[in-house]
Amino acid sequence: MMSMQMSEADSVVKVAEWQQTYYASDSGIQSGATTVRDDESSTEYSGRKKYTGCTTPSAPATATVGGGEDSAAGGVESPTDFDAQYSLTRAQRVRAAMFPETLVEGEAAMPVQSDPTQQSNVQRLAEPSQLLKTAIVHLINYQDDAELATRAVPELTKLLGDEDPIVVNKAAMIVNQLTRKEASRRVLVQSPAVVAAVVRAMTTAVDMETARCAASVLHSLSHQREGLLAIFKSGGIPALVRMLSSPVESVLFYAITTLHNLLLHQEGAKMAVRLADGLQRMVPLLKKSNPKFLAITTDCLQLLSYGNQESKLIILANGGPEGLVFIMRNYNYEKLLWTTSRVLKVLSVCPSNKPAIVEAGGMQALGQHLTGSSQRLIQNCLWTLRNLSDAATKQEGLDGLLQILVTQLGSDDVNMLTCATGILSNLTCNNSRNKTLVTQYGGVEALIHAVLRAGEKEDVAEPAVCALRHLTSRHQDAELAQNAVRLHYGIPAVVKLLGQPHYWPVVKATVGLIRNLALCPANQAPLREAGAIPRLVNLLLKAHQDTQRHASSAQQTYQDGVRMEEIVEGCTGALHILARDPINRGEIASMQTIPLFVQLLYSYVENVKRVSAGVLCELALDKQSAELIDAEGASAPLMELLHSNNEGIATYAAAVLFRISEDKSSDYRKRVSVELTHSLFKHDPAAWEMAHTAVPLEPSYLADELDGSYPAYGYADLPLDTLPLDPDLHETYIPDMTYDPRQAYPEPL
Repeated sequence: MMSMQMSEADSVVKVAEWQQTYYASDSGIQSGATTVRDDESSTEYSGRKKYTGCTTPSAPATATVGGGEDSAAGGVESPTDFDAQYSLTRAQRVRAAMFPETLVEGEAAMPVQSDPTQQSNVQRLAEPSQLLKTAIVHLINYQDDAELATRAVPELTKLLGDEDPIVVNKAAMIVNQLTRKEASRRVLVQSPAVVAAVVRAMTTAVDMETARCAASVLHSLSHQREGLLAIFKSGGIPALVRMLSSPVESVLFYAITTLHNLLLHQEGAKMAVRLADGLQRMVPLLKKSNPKFLAITTDCLQLLSYGNQESKLIILANGGPEGLVFIMRNYNYEKLLWTTSRVLKVLSVCPSNKPAIVEAGGMQALGQHLTGSSQRLIQNCLWTLRNLSDAATKQEGLDGLLQILVTQLGSDDVNMLTCATGILSNLTCNNSRNKTLVTQYGGVEALIHAVLRAGEKEDVAEPAVCALRHLTSRHQDAELAQNAVRLHYGIPAVVKLLGQPHYWPVVKATVGLIRNLALCPANQAPLREAGAIPRLVNLLLKAHQDTQRHASSAQQTYQDGVRMEEIVEGCTGALHILARDPINRGEIASMQTIPLFVQLLYSYVENVKRVSAGVLCELALDKQSAELIDAEGASAPLMELLHSNNEGIATYAAAVLFRISEDKSSDYRKRVSVELTHSLFKHDPAAWEMAHTAVPLEPSYLADELDGSYPAYGYADLPLDTLPLDPDLHETYIPDMTYDPRQAYPEPL
C-alpha cells in the first residue's frame, strides 16, 4: 500500500514536469516530431519499443527517454533543457520558413544544426512552402482580377464611346491599367466589343493622352493570339497605321510594335497593312534615330515587301533604298543592321530597286560589315552584294570591298565562297580598274584555291572561273594574271573542269579562260600537257552535233541555260589561239578537225565563221594542213567570206586563200587576186597588205560576259518556310528587341 502511494506520487510529479516542459508551448503531436521510434523487430507496439530523443548533438551526451528504461548514468547532463529550448523555438522556425514577412526586423530563428552547411528539415521545406504560398496568393488575386474585369467591361465599353473626351480618357486609362494583369487582360481579349471601343477611341481621340492609352491597350493585347484576332477583326490595322503619323514617340512605338506582331502572327494582316497605305507611312519612319524602333520598322518592311513586287516599288518611290543604306552606314546595333540587311536583300532582286541601292552607296555600306563578328549579318550582306553586283560593274570606290572579298575566298563556308566568287566575277566584268586591283590583291591565287576546294560545287566553280577569265584579259596586268594561273598550278585544275559530267555554264567559262591563258606563250606547253586540246576537240564535236541535230527546227540548242553555239564558238576560238604553237598546231590537225572547221565556215553565226577562219589561218601555215583545207573544198566559202562586212572574217579568209594558193597555178592565184580586189580590201590598203603577206590578224579579245545571267540569289519565289539562308526568319525577339514604350514613358497610376 505504501509502495503504491509512492508510485502514484512519482507519476504526478513526472506528469507535472512533462506539462511544464512540453505542453506549455507545443502540442503532443508536435512533440512527437522530436522523437523517433527505435523499432527493433516487431511491427506491433510493445514494451520493447523505445523512443529516443533526436536532439542536436550540441550536448555532451544524450539520454534515453521513456519505455521503462533508466535515465542516463549519473554525472551526464540531462537533455531536458535542450529539448525545451528547441520545442519553444519550433513554431518560430516554421513561421520564419513559411511567413518570413511576419518576423520582427532583426529577429532570426534559432539555428538547430551544428553544421551550418547542412539544412534542417524545416529549412528544406522553406522554398517549396514559399512557392506554394505564392501560387495560392496568385490564384486568389487572379480570380479577383478576372471577376473585377468581367464586371467592369460592359461599363467601360459604354464609357469609351461617351461624347465627353474626359470620360473617354479616364475609361481608356482604366482599361490600360486592366491590361497590366494577365487575368483581366484575358477577359478583355475575349470581349470584342471593348476592343472595338478602344480602336474607335484611339481613332477619334482629340488628345494625345487618350490615343496613347488606347495604343498601349492594343499593344498589350497583341501579345496574345486572341488579342491579335480581336484587333484585326475590329479594324485595328487602319487605325494603327494612322497612328504612325503621331508626333508622340510612345504612340509611334505602340503602333509599330503592334503592327509588327500582327504582321508576324495574324493571317491577312499584310494585305490589310498594304491596303491601309502602311508602307507609305512606314518608310519615312526610317529617319527616326532610335535603333530598336528602327529594327522593328525595318522588319515590318521586310515582311511586307517579301514576295510582293508592288510593295518593293512603293518602298522605292518613298525613298526607301536611301534610308536603308543610311542605316547600314551609320548604325552599329547588330539587330538593326541584320533586319535592315534583310530588307535590302529582298529589294536587291528587284530590277528597279537594284540600281537605286547601288547609286545610294549600298555596295560600300554593305561592304563595311563583312569583317564583323555577326555571321548572320555577314551572310545577309554577302547575298545582297551578290544580287547587286551585276548593276555595280561601273561603280567606283570599291577598292576596300574587293580586298575583303579576296580575303574571304579563303573561307571554308560554301555560302560565303559562292557569294564572294560571284561578286568578284561581276565586279571584274568589263572593269579594267577592278581587274587590276583584284590581281594585285592576290585574287588569282585565291580564286584557284577556291576552284580546287569547290570540287563538284558548280555554284562556286562557275563564278570563280568566270572571275579568272575576266582577270586574264583586257587590263594592264592581264599577262601577269595569265602567268599567275600557271605559277600557282592552276592549269591542270582548270583543264579538269572540261571533263565529264558536263555542267555547261562551268564548261563555257572554262573554255573562255583556256583561250585567255593560251595568249601567254609560256602557257601553251602546260595546256597541251594537261590534255586541253583533246578535251576541247571532244567538246566541239559534241556541241556541233547537238546544233546540227536541232538545225531543222530553227531553234537554238540550250543545255543548262547555255547555247551550244556558244560552246562551238568558244572551243574553236580556244583552239585557234592554241594553234599558234607549232606542236599544238600539229596535234590539232592530227585529230581530223579540218573538215569540221571548213564546215563551220557555213555557220549562220558570224562569230563562229570568224573563229573557224582564224583556226584555219593558223593551221594553213603547215603545207600538209593547207592541202587538206583545199581538199575539203574550203575555197568556195572562203571566197564568199572575202566580201564579209566583218573585217576579221575577211582578213582571215584572205590569209587562208593566199596560203592554200601558194602551190596553185598562176590562173588560180590571179582569180584570188581579182576577188580580193573587188572585196572590201580595195578600200583598206593595210588590210590588203596584211592578207597578202599572210600575217594573221591579232584576234580581238572576246568581250567579258556580264555575269548577270546567274540566278538572282534573292528569294522572291521561295515559300517563306524554306528560305535557304535565314533559319531564324521568324526569330523570337529577345527582350532587348521587344521595346516597351512604358519603360521610357511611364504612365500615371
